[in-house]
Amino acid sequence: MVQSQTITDRVWISVKDIQHSMVGQTIWVRARVHTRRDKGRAAFFLLRQSFATVQATLFQGENVSKAMLKYATKINPESVVDVQAKVVAVEVPVESATQSDVELEVLQIFTISRSAPTLPFQLDDASRVEVAVSGNQDDAAAAADGPRVGLDTRLNFRCLDLRTPANQAIMRLQSGVTSLFREFMLANHFMEMHTPKLLAGASEGGANCFTLDYFGQDACLAQSPQFYKQMVSACAGFERVFEVGPVFRAENSNTHRHLCEFTGLDFEMVIDEHYYEVLDMFGRLFNFIFENLNSRFAAELAAVQAQHPFEPLRFLDPALRLTFAEGIALLREDGVTEEEQGSFDDLSTPVEKRLGRLVREKYGTDFFMMDKYPIGVRPFYTMPCPENPALSNSYDMFIRGEEIVSGAQRVHDPDMILRRATEMGVPHDSIQYYVDCFRHGALPHGGGGIGLERVVMLFLGLPNIRKASMFPRDPTRLAP
Repeated sequence: MVQSQTITDRVWISVKDIQHSMVGQTIWVRARVHTRRDKGRAAFFLLRQSFATVQATLFQGENVSKAMLKYATKINPESVVDVQAKVVAVEVPVESATQSDVELEVLQIFTISRSAPTLPFQLDDASRVEVAVSGNQDDAAAAADGPRVGLDTRLNFRCLDLRTPANQAIMRLQSGVTSLFREFMLANHFMEMHTPKLLAGASEGGANCFTLDYFGQDACLAQSPQFYKQMVSACAGFERVFEVGPVFRAENSNTHRHLCEFTGLDFEMVIDEHYYEVLDMFGRLFNFIFENLNSRFAAELAAVQAQHPFEPLRFLDPALRLTFAEGIALLREDGVTEEEQGSFDDLSTPVEKRLGRLVREKYGTDFFMMDKYPIGVRPFYTMPCPENPALSNSYDMFIRGEEIVSGAQRVHDPDMILRRATEMGVPHDSIQYYVDCFRHGALPHGGGGIGLERVVMLFLGLPNIRKASMFPRDPTRLAP
């Protein structure tokens, strides 16, 4: 057990950094025992650190005593070990290891943390290639090569599940999306902000909020940073702002794409003349994220591809834009009737997917924007379309036929905000603090919110958003 008793001169080498040029060197490695195979007077370990693996061998003889070999063969899989070893070349590549052209000849081995002998599931089972079941994409098909681990079991023991190479990669890609979002925002002169998550009223005037007692007052968890990012951008003089933070939605939706808590990537910016300035920013942002995920995270993408085969995302530069009417026209051409999808109704999930397929077939892209949504399906703070009062200056964005962004030009006139609130049935007293900010001069502005987990899920073609969330929260899951 490491209890911070000593400091040595050991130099620790990451498994991913062990390479052929190190042959002959003696190194120290700390890793997990992925597998152990005993054979006579020898033991073979596959050591794993993140999703890099290397074979380690012990042969009873000059450097390995009988007692040491016996000790090694009692180490359970998933235990954490410290190994001093000599790097040696191999004649035949070790196909089971990522570091396939070398192996470690163990000189010393210590168990730092011993795993229980019986695991809830085997990582090899949890790492098998998954094939979606026709008609039920939330599950994986059982195949002849071995058993699968169900999603509930995985999530019940999430820390163990996260050790698989694909899950290590998914979470690192999730981190990459966040880092690239910040990188792009900062490079384009946006300031990062942090808005309150404890509110006196619903963020967007809706009912799907988690309520709580706040020292005798009614409060709720923020459904969005919407009001605050507008206030800071348009009213407080900061002009371009962004936030990465939690979003809470009390929607009893047990679907493949809904969570009760997710991470929002939001930005708001002032505009000079037209909300297309915001769409231009969104288009450049997503192309930056997609291009750099492909170029900077090749190893992670390969690890996901090995377990969850997916077709690389197609996208255009500049990003494709359609109007809502053009999207409806594509659906009509494909036989979707007015009864199935009204011309002024929001898109249902099946219709979104169908439209995504049609756009891909016609334009060759999995990512597109659609604007000029009907005013009746957008929040009260959405700017109406000046040419057609039935429409609005609002937009959604889609990856593989599923929405990942909702946004709009916002109303910056206080009297218009109150009129729209009345039309939408939003009580004025619940938004008074917000409206008052616009009475002292406000800049025209727009923005939108991105669902991080949805972006990761759809970029990687995963069948369920829970696979893209480290510890998902849905209507039935509050732990671990």
